[in-house]
Amino acid sequence: MDSPQYHPQYFTTTILDWQHLLKPDKYKDIIIQSLQFLVKEKRIELNAFAIMSNHIHLIWQIQQGQVRENIQRDFLKYTSQTIKRDLELNHPEVLKIFEVNAKDRKYQVW
Repeated sequence: MDSPQYHPQYFTTTILDWQHLLKPDKYKDIIIQSLQFLVKEKRIELNAFAIMSNHIHLIWQIQQGQVRENIQRDFLKYTSQTIKRDLELNHPEVLKIFEVNAKDRKYQVW
């Protein structure tokens, strides 16, 4: 029997506090490159996506043998760390907006 996990699913995530971080194309490109990697590695099929300035929507299909939670975790972790590195180098004043008081991280993008 086909598991519901392997049917197309809607996924959305927002930038912390709905900040408009995704205006620059370089951050949209990070998201797109991460999605391309997941497709290339046969972890997902990507049916549709939309990138707005403060959130994204995806319709993706998790591939057989993959775990949705792991894919979401890997996608969010990679994109946030890559964006954070760029902010550290090029926009440290913007990075301060994403400081959080959490045990496991100093900054949070999503």
